[in-house]
Amino acid sequence: MHPDERGLWPDGIEAVAPSFKRRFSGVVATVIGVVPAQAKHVAIRALGPLPASVPQITWRDFRLGSWRRPRGRRWRIWHARRDTEMIFGMLLRDVLRQPWKLVFTSAAQKRHGPFLRFLISQMDRIIATSPQAASYLDRPATVVVHGVDTERYHPAPDRALAWKATGLPGRYGIGVFGRVRHQKGQDLFVEAMAELLPRHPDWTAVVIGLSTPTEQPFLAALKARIASAGLTDRILILGEQPIAKMPEWFRCLSIGVIPARWEGFGLVPIEAMASGTPVVAARSGAAPDLVKEGETGHLVPVDDQAALTAAIARLMALDEQAREGVGRAARAHVLAEFSIEREAQKINAVYEDIWRGD
Repeated sequence: MHPDERGLWPDGIEAVAPSFKRRFSGVVATVIGVVPAQAKHVAIRALGPLPASVPQITWRDFRLGSWRRPRGRRWRIWHARRDTEMIFGMLLRDVLRQPWKLVFTSAAQKRHGPFLRFLISQMDRIIATSPQAASYLDRPATVVVHGVDTERYHPAPDRALAWKATGLPGRYGIGVFGRVRHQKGQDLFVEAMAELLPRHPDWTAVVIGLSTPTEQPFLAALKARIASAGLTDRILILGEQPIAKMPEWFRCLSIGVIPARWEGFGLVPIEAMASGTPVVAARSGAAPDLVKEGETGHLVPVDDQAALTAAIARLMALDEQAREGVGRAARAHVLAEFSIEREAQKINAVYEDIWRGD
């Protein structure tokens, strides 16, 4: 439905969440998940190439209405999550003198470079996705931990049937998600599978994620290692998958592996756990705060091949009923601590604080 038909734009929309990147990423996943939840309580719309399930405004309507103040408020909120979006927000506020307040969410668990620090200094309010991320900022931030849409990410009624529906071999699936590059640790996953799959003939491994031209040498090395292990039919590199299909992949797997050497936050652990899938995660990003060791899966040191392989082996060695029990605990943990509704409520509270300060 056109925004004007809802009577929202230009006077009714209170906040805009830009998402300028076309490729699927953690930031895109965040916008897809949280904006619909926020929209239940504030008049927020996303701006950018996103699925139809996300409440959105077109660029045409944005241009026509961005000069107007929202009904009953002095400012609209521009909620950026990338440097380009911060720059665009500054153009709206400082160059065009439009009525915007700028919010930025920082997930990085490292000190930002000089230019990004400058951009952050120009924001009206900062949100950090974890206490660790907040500690690297030069100014106070409100900590709002990411959540996941537990209706979109949910367990399969029958995991074995869900795996069979993929058409892939084996009885059980184990997988790693994320852009295929050294940072994400797919090489560690492949090495673990080279050791473990010969002992577990019912299992098939999948690697899902985008591989850009600059990362082709890393991808080629993965394929060479798989071939040398004689496992080309059991370790499958599936490439980037449609955004709409990602929840199906999470719930058909019996184990999710997150071996990243570095992460800003990392949504994959809670997306997997919400899907009732036990996880093995490296202690990077927010994983130590998301995964309950021995209850929802296992945590291992970063870049520790032996520890990663051993933790995966423990979950693979469980019988199906015991492994599903871990998955149920994982789902319950996410429902209690990391729902998208909780994240949306806390972000909206930041907006309300800005509006109260008019």
